[in-house]
Amino acid sequence: MNIETEDYTIWYEPETATVYFKGLLRESLIADYKPIEELLDQVMVQELPLIIMNLQQLEFLNSSGMSVLSRFVIRVRKQKITQLKVQGSRQMPWQEKLLSNWQRLMPNLKVEWD
Repeated sequence: MNIETEDYTIWYEPETATVYFKGLLRESLIADYKPIEELLDQVMVQELPLIIMNLQQLEFLNSSGMSVLSRFVIRVRKQKITQLKVQGSRQMPWQEKLLSNWQRLMPNLKVEWD
């Protein structure tokens, strides 16, 4: 599974159950995030014991993107099957606030920093 645009790349590696985000995620309409939601849903329906979201190379995420990814975190929480781990970068100050908010949404969310 792979999504590639001029601004960003998102790909899934099944061997490690990791979804990687790289670049600038700044679509203007929430509908433009549909392919990303579909990729995340394809990963979630596998009911894996662990899904890793690697945001370490994600330089920017606008508010629409934050909403889409936050909804994914909520769906995983409601599923109650999968543990979610997010790998973030302290080089991107916005990630600390976002991941802190996600931990409020999903208290058992694991966060790793590079």
